[in-house]
Amino acid sequence: MLDQGHNNTTLPNIPAKRYFTIGEVSNLCDVKSHVLRYWENEFPNLKPVKRRGNRRYYQRHDVIMIRQIRSLLYEHGYTISGARIKLEGSATEKDSSKSYQVINQTRIELEEIVQLLK
Repeated sequence: MLDQGHNNTTLPNIPAKRYFTIGEVSNLCDVKSHVLRYWENEFPNLKPVKRRGNRRYYQRHDVIMIRQIRSLLYEHGYTISGARIKLEGSATEKDSSKSYQVINQTRIELEEIVQLLK
């Protein structure tokens, strides 16, 4: 496994909001902003919304995808092209992996709500 300064600590929960700035995504995914901009060129499915002044706004599915890319590159030792091929793999594999991550994130958020209500 490659260890390029990225440890296997758990990443923070993704807040329940619609758009995230590049700085927020950088913190949520433990990846520097310039790396996120580079990955946009390397991974065609990673397309944040661009607004005034070319500012990037990422959505929840982008954050989940970035976490998948990060995991493939930093934890599993894939190359950029290998990670791209893996992500472009069968649609059902991608859908089930994304679904699992969305379900897991939803469960975590619901548990937090239950704690707030107690």
